[in-house]
Amino acid sequence: MTTNNQTVGQEIEINLPSVVIVGRPNVGKSSLFNRIVGERRAITEDEPGTTRDRLELEVTWKDKLFRLVDTGGYETREESTYSGLISDQIDLAVKNADLILLCVDSRDGLTASDFDIAKVVRVSSRPYILLATKADTLERETQSVSDTASLGFGDPLPVSAIHDHNIGLLLDRIIEFLPQNSEQKNTEHTKVAIIGRPNVGKSTLVNAFLGQKRVIVSDVPGTTRDAIDTQIQTEEGLFDLIDTAGIRRPGKRDEGVEKHSVIRVVNALERADVAVLLVDVEKGISAQDTHIAGLIQEHSKGVILAANKIDTWDTVDEEYKNFDAQIREKFRFLPYALIAYVSAEKERGLSNLLRLVQVARIARSRRVQTGPLNATLAKAFRDHSPPVIHNKRLKLRYVTQVEVDPPVFVLFVNDPKLVHFSYHRYLERSLREAYDFEGTAIKLLFKRSTEDRHNN
Repeated sequence: MTTNNQTVGQEIEINLPSVVIVGRPNVGKSSLFNRIVGERRAITEDEPGTTRDRLELEVTWKDKLFRLVDTGGYETREESTYSGLISDQIDLAVKNADLILLCVDSRDGLTASDFDIAKVVRVSSRPYILLATKADTLERETQSVSDTASLGFGDPLPVSAIHDHNIGLLLDRIIEFLPQNSEQKNTEHTKVAIIGRPNVGKSTLVNAFLGQKRVIVSDVPGTTRDAIDTQIQTEEGLFDLIDTAGIRRPGKRDEGVEKHSVIRVVNALERADVAVLLVDVEKGISAQDTHIAGLIQEHSKGVILAANKIDTWDTVDEEYKNFDAQIREKFRFLPYALIAYVSAEKERGLSNLLRLVQVARIARSRRVQTGPLNATLAKAFRDHSPPVIHNKRLKLRYVTQVEVDPPVFVLFVNDPKLVHFSYHRYLERSLREAYDFEGTAIKLLFKRSTEDRHNN
């Protein structure tokens, strides 16, 4: 178990220009983001302040690539639990922007917060495009020109994300600001979904990997709502870290935003190669932890069980021994899961965690040749004969691997109904031991062989 502090990785510079969307809460930034990227990746609700972290995706328009960044609503004069945290994120995004899209609401006119964020943009000296959002009528287009004059930013471009109005024109203007050599490097990276119940340290872990406050961290459970992608480069390889919202028990989920956050977690799992399930050693393993592990199992992902906050242990060796027994018992339905012990706060064990992620990723993409595969399972049948069911015994005719990510094996047998669940586990265990599939789910599919179909 690694206990020394360490610098793990740095955010990858992919030579993509950064286009940052800013504005006060509820002016339609996330709707605009979703329209440009062509999918519902940012959470959109009528509740102000729904977006808190920076959400980034790559966009291609007329063979030009850029990184589009959605930010939280800028609040400096209203009371908000997260206003300071969000402002820090926006300031960082604006500082690194190649182009800023400053959004104002054509329906509501200007507010004090609009002038505050305009000042931030002006001081940054970054190129900008002023947008009048929700401009879905000619009257709003005309009114927005006079309403925004006092900002001193020139005439706005009226847009409507919902009606796709002037979005193509906006994209044309964006690429006029981009450098000529905005091309993406093709690099293989491992997609890692960091999941867990609220307040176990997921965002702190991402920030520890980066060495900067890239994701908002707060003691308030549920701070993270979107699934945030961040690419880093480390000695262990290239990783796409997906920080997700904490999943509450069904009875504690609020409608609206909370429901969307759960959907985002499932989407993050679908996109990931490996899931890191973070659990809190102080609070122990709860039923909710095992429920989330069940979601990982359903999606057949690589999985690392990461025990966080080991810096709170007084006697490390004894605590480690006790918790190791607990984690293996509670997650016994995931016997292939790899286990890591970390302190996100103190940056301990992070390199080992990423090393295990790569172990799981490699296992997930492992392919076994047909000859050795058949020899391995033939031996497994000889060493331990299947049980007799209805006066018949399961017989293996042939096996082949048909997929990777995860590895999927098709076993042609005399009758799939003769496969007892315990024998299924035995055959899976035999494959794991022979070909090192630790850290990843594998699938065994049983089909009746052509020979046996013809004989019946």
